[in-house]
Amino acid sequence: MAGKMHVVMLPWSAFGHMIPFFHLAIAIAKAGIRVSLVSTPRNIQRLLKPPPNLSSLIKFVELPFPVMENGSILPEGAEATVDMPFEKIQYLKAALDLLQHPFKHSIAREHGVPLVYFSVFSASTLAFVGPAYSLVGDGRRRLRSSPESMTSPPEWISFPSSVAFKGYEAKAVYSGFFTNNASGTTDAARYVEIINSCQAVAVRSCVEYEGEYLNLLGNLMGKPVIPVGLLPPEKAEGREIQITDGSWGENFKWLNEQKPKSVVFVGFGSECKLTKDQVHEIAYGLEPSELPFLWALRKPDWAIEDADALPSGFSGRTSGRGMVCMGWAPQMEILAHPSIGGSLFHSGWGSVIETLQFGHCLIVLPIIIDQGLNARLLVEKGLAVEVERREDGSFSREDIAKSLRLATVSEEGEKLRIHAREAAAIFGDPKLHQDHYIGGFVKYLKTGFAKQK
Repeated sequence: MAGKMHVVMLPWSAFGHMIPFFHLAIAIAKAGIRVSLVSTPRNIQRLLKPPPNLSSLIKFVELPFPVMENGSILPEGAEATVDMPFEKIQYLKAALDLLQHPFKHSIAREHGVPLVYFSVFSASTLAFVGPAYSLVGDGRRRLRSSPESMTSPPEWISFPSSVAFKGYEAKAVYSGFFTNNASGTTDAARYVEIINSCQAVAVRSCVEYEGEYLNLLGNLMGKPVIPVGLLPPEKAEGREIQITDGSWGENFKWLNEQKPKSVVFVGFGSECKLTKDQVHEIAYGLEPSELPFLWALRKPDWAIEDADALPSGFSGRTSGRGMVCMGWAPQMEILAHPSIGGSLFHSGWGSVIETLQFGHCLIVLPIIIDQGLNARLLVEKGLAVEVERREDGSFSREDIAKSLRLATVSEEGEKLRIHAREAAAIFGDPKLHQDHYIGGFVKYLKTGFAKQK
């Protein structure tokens, strides 16, 4: 039966979405299901290739990037959110809407093709967003009338929870979610339409981490909610020896010389565009922390040369104790290295999973979208220290240094470090996520839709 099944995946054009879809494709292909992952050419070219033993089951389908009638508002060659400044992403949505005719969800329904919404966000984030009725019409006017409505847990979360946005986060998220953009609609309306149209919701989560939220989601959605596990990427232990070219060979040589669990990895990925003040305060906070660090930093748009991204003299003052690596970084190989003990990052859900599978302690500095909600739950569960912020969202070097030392070396942070090591047994258990969760999802794909008819 599985061999006859064919799953078509259409992720949003952000690598924070496409990569989890790719991991899900690999996971269900291991169960013998054929998968076609659809995106535009440049996006597909930047994804990893499937493992050779699964290449016959996973197919990448390239659709030409649409040409907008009013000319190219987007940067040349831009096909994903990483290729453009944040304010241009609304035009990416408008462009990709031109692909709707072969893939609009109503077409799937007309042809009897079941539709599943796969959430790359955590269950706690989906639960906070809430049921469809709270996001449009009278329900929104009553329950989500202002940014302030997003600064406390909503009424449908009946158990104790700290999952909510801070004031400065809520203003940005509320505007981005409920304001009409260049595509002619709101992100909230898009979300409601797809939730109402799908037969089931698949969530990148597991009961062991956020069981209460998963149980709640079934009631909020009014349809089956299936956790597919955390889809942890394959661990890269031992693979760092293969990275011998250029600067990364030297970086791993430096890591090899450090004490076990002593180095803090600092990385904010490619989607979080840090301001000059933010980069400099992080740098000035790393200095007095006195901790060894490896910082993977992409050259910001505001910096002309790589050296312009850092405060004057920073590299010299931290020479020997810290490494700053500009551009792409092999994050999984870094996290797998035995000298890494903690991570200062944005608390994006994918990076949380990657980091906790190795049991590293977390220092979180949320920047965009769902990251603040992830940070609150991590702190609530004793798995992270969140950098303190002012009411306007700013933070200081003292806040960075204090959080780093609290999480990694202080006696007060020992419980956190123990909890992080314990979490690795859940986040890094491939048998749990592949056999139990993916196994359950595949069973639903085979039999669940028939039962719903």
